[in-house]
Amino acid sequence: MRYILFLLFFLPLKSFSQEKITPIKVDSITYYLELSNFHKNNYTYNKALEFGKKAVNYASKNNLEKGLADTYLAIGGIYYQLKKTDDAIENFIRSLAIYNNLKPSSNIAFCYYNLGLCYLDKNSFSIAENYFDKAISIYEQIQIPDAIELINLQKGIIYKKKGNINLATALFKNIIAKSNIDNLFETKAEAYYQLAEINEANNPKKAIDYLEKANVLTNNNNISQKLKIIRKISTLYNKTNAVNQSFYYLKRYVHLKDSLTAINNDSIGEAAFERYIANEQLKTIEKMDKENKEQEKSIKFSKLISILSIALISILSLLSLSLYKNNIIRKKTNQLLKEKNLELEVEKERAERASKARAEFLSTVSHELRTPLNAINGITHILIEDKPKESQLAYLNSLKFSGNYLSTFINDILEINRVESNALEVEKINFNIRELFQNIMDSFIELANNNNVICHLDIDANIPNNLVGDPTKLSQILINLINNSLKFTKDGDVWIQATLKKQMDAVVELHFEIRDTGIGILKEKQETIFDSFTQGSVEINRKYGGTGLGLSIVKRLVELLGGKINLESELDEGAKFYFDLSFPIGEEILVEKKTGLGYDEQWLIGKKILLVEDNKINQMITKKMLERKQMDCTIIENGEDAIEHLRNHKYDLVLMDVHLPGINGTIATEEIRKFDNITPIIALTAISLDENREMLLSYGMNEVITKPFDPEKFYEIIATTIIFQSNNQ
Repeated sequence: MRYILFLLFFLPLKSFSQEKITPIKVDSITYYLELSNFHKNNYTYNKALEFGKKAVNYASKNNLEKGLADTYLAIGGIYYQLKKTDDAIENFIRSLAIYNNLKPSSNIAFCYYNLGLCYLDKNSFSIAENYFDKAISIYEQIQIPDAIELINLQKGIIYKKKGNINLATALFKNIIAKSNIDNLFETKAEAYYQLAEINEANNPKKAIDYLEKANVLTNNNNISQKLKIIRKISTLYNKTNAVNQSFYYLKRYVHLKDSLTAINNDSIGEAAFERYIANEQLKTIEKMDKENKEQEKSIKFSKLISILSIALISILSLLSLSLYKNNIIRKKTNQLLKEKNLELEVEKERAERASKARAEFLSTVSHELRTPLNAINGITHILIEDKPKESQLAYLNSLKFSGNYLSTFINDILEINRVESNALEVEKINFNIRELFQNIMDSFIELANNNNVICHLDIDANIPNNLVGDPTKLSQILINLINNSLKFTKDGDVWIQATLKKQMDAVVELHFEIRDTGIGILKEKQETIFDSFTQGSVEINRKYGGTGLGLSIVKRLVELLGGKINLESELDEGAKFYFDLSFPIGEEILVEKKTGLGYDEQWLIGKKILLVEDNKINQMITKKMLERKQMDCTIIENGEDAIEHLRNHKYDLVLMDVHLPGINGTIATEEIRKFDNITPIIALTAISLDENREMLLSYGMNEVITKPFDPEKFYEIIATTIIFQSNNQ
């Protein structure tokens, strides 16, 4: 009897009615189900089952699928009220097997709900909860929200029985919080009753308060619910020694119990049934009258639509005339626009040519400066290694610093030109993000120590190790930002963070943040700080140096990777740069590195090197650097001679200048590879706007050394390339 409130309130009798309103036939599904439902509500279950079985026979005989499903649902409800749970389940499942072939309706949801009640009575909580969830899904689909609260009540009871008191309490309180206009009085009464049971052990007074509220909400027609609430109130008052109140509710319980017994023993006579049929016929007449009135309204509405249609046709005619005139005006306007667009295209082409000329000029200047700069840096390195006087060493170190500064400046100009000319392509390769961060941090150890800065690296543990993207461009972004933070921070801290912002399927969105405690940036300078050749102020440029291109490169690279760079800063309180980028998750791979692992100078002793270089100064410097590591160097000045020479001579390695008189280094390498795939060839180049590492390697070169040389990197690449080639032969 605990859930009879739902059966009395929500059983959708209208689903048993015919689509067209006509007087009820004596031999029909609706007739039998109405009789069955009538006797069930009046506790004459034998007659209710008798008419239910007649409905089954009629539906089967006439192939009425929905009627048969409705009948099994009704019979299941009768068995459930008789506490014959297994019989009820059997009929509900029969009903469901037919409903699943029909479109969603309240009857299907109600069937799932009843199955949930049956398994709840059998203490099969998981199965019950599953059926309740299915019922909720259908009620939401057909938009019957009140029924969802009834099911939430049953789910709360399941949680209570499972011991999940907090979840149960939350559901019950959500139900009682609903307004009273939602027709949920009996549902709210049951929720109060369940809350009382939860609190009766530890807080009997609060439990009594819940029960009193439940008693007020309970419908007097639902005697079984009224009985259990009054019985529980009497028991709790007795526990709290409130004898008078306990006795008062006990008397009410006995009175209601006697009334329920009298109802169960009373049988409904034929006269009462005839009154029931008469009432139903009156309802049918009222519905037909209402339908007639609706039809009259529809006729009036049709007339109104006709009048409006005539008005609309008139308006459309006037509009067509207006459009005709406007079309003439539009043609004239379009002609003017075409002329203006032509002018704009001419100006656009002129601007593009100017931009291209600027980029080519800067690229050519940057490229041509590398050759003499390589000579300056090379000679400086050789002089420093010749153990000069202490007074000379200071001048040589200044010269080395100036050469390195000029190299950085040229590299920045070249990089900003490559970005602006759209010559950069985004790679999609596997890389280990933790290894990338660690390598970058290792490269800044000396600068951090010189400035007495503590670096804090924080990589979110939820970020996958391997991602797919462009590690080179990501490294450029991070190196520029970290270098700025270290350069402008003295005796402070720099934080480098990478956190997982969100993950969808096999793609992660990462949040990168570089924060420092340095000098900060003025508010008025923050808008232009990402422009080329821009720094915080003239004083900062004089004190700290720099080209003002780093942040401009960062901004363009971040945008190229699909992100946006952001800045937050206060003067003398540091700066924070942050951006978000998305990467597909990569696979674990083993990456074999040919460079960057260090080398043993013994690897170089006695090695035969062929240098293909046309510039005399570069010949002298490169040969001198090779001989200092006890290598033998042979010099050839052009590509044609190098090809013929290598046909008859063997070397441990070839240093090939890319720009040579006659055929260039790339074509020469391509020809050499036709007869020699073993001898390693390293490109020597001042990489221009139209060159890149991948392009040079595609001609058969094994590695690339960029002018001007970093001596240690120069030796390391030569040594590791020779050893790698010898180990793979």
